[in-house]
Amino acid sequence: MTDLGCTIAGVESINPFWLASAPPTDKKYNVERAFKAGWGGAVWKTLGEDPPVVNVTSRYGVHRSFDRSIIGINNIELISDRPLDVNLREIEEMRREWPDRVIIGSIMAPLDEDAWKSLAIRVANAGVQGIELNLGCPHGMCERGMGSAVGQVPEFVEKTTRWVREAVNLPVFTKLTPNVTDIMIPAGAAKSGGAHAVSLINTVNSVIGVDLDNMVPTPTVDGRGTHGGYCGEAVKPIALHMTAEIARHAETQGLEISAIGGITTWRDAAEFIALGAGAVQVCTAAMLFGFRIVEDMNDGLSAFMAEKGYKSIEDFKGAATTRTVDWNALNMNHDLKARIDDDACIECGRCFIACEDTSHQAIRIDAKDDGGRKFTVIDDECVGCNLCMHVCPVKDCITMEPVDTDRPYVTWPEDPRNPLREAAE
Repeated sequence: MTDLGCTIAGVESINPFWLASAPPTDKKYNVERAFKAGWGGAVWKTLGEDPPVVNVTSRYGVHRSFDRSIIGINNIELISDRPLDVNLREIEEMRREWPDRVIIGSIMAPLDEDAWKSLAIRVANAGVQGIELNLGCPHGMCERGMGSAVGQVPEFVEKTTRWVREAVNLPVFTKLTPNVTDIMIPAGAAKSGGAHAVSLINTVNSVIGVDLDNMVPTPTVDGRGTHGGYCGEAVKPIALHMTAEIARHAETQGLEISAIGGITTWRDAAEFIALGAGAVQVCTAAMLFGFRIVEDMNDGLSAFMAEKGYKSIEDFKGAATTRTVDWNALNMNHDLKARIDDDACIECGRCFIACEDTSHQAIRIDAKDDGGRKFTVIDDECVGCNLCMHVCPVKDCITMEPVDTDRPYVTWPEDPRNPLREAAE
């Protein structure tokens, strides 16, 4: 039997799947539907002091793949536009009615100690199990000195975190913006301020597209557009990288991680957990497919754990962290060559085109007796880049096989080909 329960920053959850602070967690009606579907927790849509903000229409733009599936959403929606008292009353009701589920209160305030503390206290008194500090919103609120305008300044990150830690006796999750050059800097500031955990990533600042008929960015508000926050499947690699950086470096050890960014399936969640996350938050996938996707997430993660022999989340949490290293620590002697399975090959030629036009001209085409084509890898030219394997439409038709496996592990600082090696010695 597998146990999907997890604990992050002292908060116990029946499973690692929480809804992120966003439109899906805007009110009791939504959150209750989510809990009925099986979500372990929800981070309530970010709250601010009254009067509430005013949102605009329209609010969403999308980035589509060639087959028109949505791989990313850009939004220009602000924090909750509902009265604070209404939100707090609904949070209290949900805590009473769903005692086994997690509700984290997300808050945002101007850079003022009293404002952060008073808001944190009011939200804490509603019964939430933790407070998340929204320091990441890259549109609308940042123009008012909040959101990412705070999250991009380490001193401000440390201050706001410390203020809230002083005000409430609850776990504090500092939500980080990805719109920085080095995520370790704000993460370190959050730790210095006393954060129990960091939530990341918030949305990526972006312009999603341009309406070429009307020459205006989308989404469009009465003939004009603006930058917004980008989320969805396309931001997952960015979120994985930033999660791994915080998890693997000594200066941020002890910070727990609530991972966000492009999580659509159980496999996505497992990847974040393997890189050190204690739980995950989901938004875009729920908006695109509905709350019941959590059923597949729970079932899939449970089946994966059973197959691998993991009895709990802790059994594989951070398992990939120690194998995530700086580029210079990679093995310069590791050598791979592409291998093409002739029986599986459908002779489409995509591997040849990709290699011939954009890589190393390492695939040769020969005519077959039956009039077909045979694709052969030229080992002397193949550098093992994997591009042919990735563009091949047939699973496992092209594989990458190691050669010269008896060569020693040599990092770039040790490699004789490194022109700086002798100088360093």
